[in-house]
Amino acid sequence: MLAEIITIGDEILIGQVVDTNSAWMAQQLNNAGIRVKQISSVSDDRQHILTALAEAAERADIIFITGGLGPTKDDITKKTLAEYFGVGMVENKAALNNVLKIFEKYKRPLLAVNRLQAEVPENCEVIINNNGTAPGMWFNHNGKIYVSMPGVPFEMMYMMEEQVIPKIKTLFKLPVIIHKTILTVGEGESFLAERIADIEDSLPPHIKLAYLPKLGQVRLRLSGYGENESTLRKEVDKYASKIIERVGDFVVAEGDIPIEKAILNYMTEKGLTLSVAESCTGGYLSHLLTQHAGSSKVFFGGAISYSYELKESMLGVKNETLWQYGAVSEQTVSEMVEGARLNFKSDYAIAVTGIAGPDGGLPDKPVGTVWIAVASAKKMIAKKFTFGTKRHQNIERSATMAFFMLNNLLKDDEK
Repeated sequence: MLAEIITIGDEILIGQVVDTNSAWMAQQLNNAGIRVKQISSVSDDRQHILTALAEAAERADIIFITGGLGPTKDDITKKTLAEYFGVGMVENKAALNNVLKIFEKYKRPLLAVNRLQAEVPENCEVIINNNGTAPGMWFNHNGKIYVSMPGVPFEMMYMMEEQVIPKIKTLFKLPVIIHKTILTVGEGESFLAERIADIEDSLPPHIKLAYLPKLGQVRLRLSGYGENESTLRKEVDKYASKIIERVGDFVVAEGDIPIEKAILNYMTEKGLTLSVAESCTGGYLSHLLTQHAGSSKVFFGGAISYSYELKESMLGVKNETLWQYGAVSEQTVSEMVEGARLNFKSDYAIAVTGIAGPDGGLPDKPVGTVWIAVASAKKMIAKKFTFGTKRHQNIERSATMAFFMLNNLLKDDEK
């Protein structure tokens, strides 16, 4: 079964709101065995919506629509759907009772415009919104299924999980779709492709390999399509094992998780702790770590030491080291990482110091020069990187390589 997702709203097209609905819906649909053919965003314009619906019906079996179901004049989705199907509007009793219940609960007066929320195209099956006043709508028209839902993310999510996907599963026999992701760091997309070319060439038609590059990282995603879940999973796992063996030390994790989460999982399992000393990354490493629930089991915290004074007072970096070699040097980053590990009493530490840009570069230390160090009680490693001239990219690359170096140190210490 092929699906298409259409999100409606000018706010998406002008960049005021980021369309997170489509990404979440696509994940849920894939998990259910439904392949998403296309995702589109359209404006609050009648003709634009009509055209998008007609085009989607040519490509997909089921069309998901979010947005434009509010009570104000700019929300035109319901009336446009009625026009598309050539039907009138009717007041739905179940939808009206839901609106009345919500307004009674919050002791708010029911305005005429709120009552209009219960009006729907007469050919739809209403999907009650347990978290808001705008009902969802299910249409079966000319052999195609159309599902219209609110654009408010949590309203749409509950509707999809509790009503829409279960209904689809009861109506259709869906195939199995299995994805397996391998996270690699430190090797470019083209080099990885060359390294595993023969494995990729040997994949059967029902298993595809995708390369998903990001700064300093490449995710390799195997996607298998079939009828028997057990057989398909074994087949996908077999090819994944071949790729992991071939790629070797560049593999950081199996699973679609970020590198810092993979490290947190490993260190939690081993009962290890971590601290950081950040200069040019300005707390970005700490942010990446602490966005994950349970990070406190591993992450103690650290220092954001931009100035010479804080490098000395918080981390114990020697004054003569800073003035002789500079803040961006092997000597300084080495003292930073040892200072973090010892002062914060963690098993492991990361230190980063560099010139993020766009200015501040020197002839011998151009913008993008970054020193990264990782340390344990057994070993300390410091490495120099030369990235580009874009500040945010340099910060992101620094974080990726810092976690990659820590990952490698953890592997070495385990041997």
